[in-house]
Amino acid sequence: MRALVALGLLVLGAATGLATVVLHSAWWGLMLGVAATAASLAALPPGWWARTAFGLAWAVTVGYFSVRLGEGDYLVSANLPGYLLLGGAMAVLVVSLATLPRPGRADAGKGPSAS
Repeated sequence: MRALVALGLLVLGAATGLATVVLHSAWWGLMLGVAATAASLAALPPGWWARTAFGLAWAVTVGYFSVRLGEGDYLVSANLPGYLLLGGAMAVLVVSLATLPRPGRADAGKGPSAS
């Protein structure tokens, strides 16, 4: 069951990241994408199967679409919104990994139902 939830969160993180990349050039699109991502990270429990799956998919999607396309264009341009988006991707990745449960705990990675 956890693998199915992780797969769903990977897809959701990638979709949210793609939507943020597409809309980041408008100030409201960047704010909406960052707010939706921050709310999702805050709502998801820490662990490999939840918060890290979502955050990793979001950051990888933003990173993937920040490289040059086949036509020589960029989806993430070298301007303030582009740099804010890339900085947000780094922050999402750091938060996702930094909030992992410590190794050695009996309930590490099991989520809120472990108590």
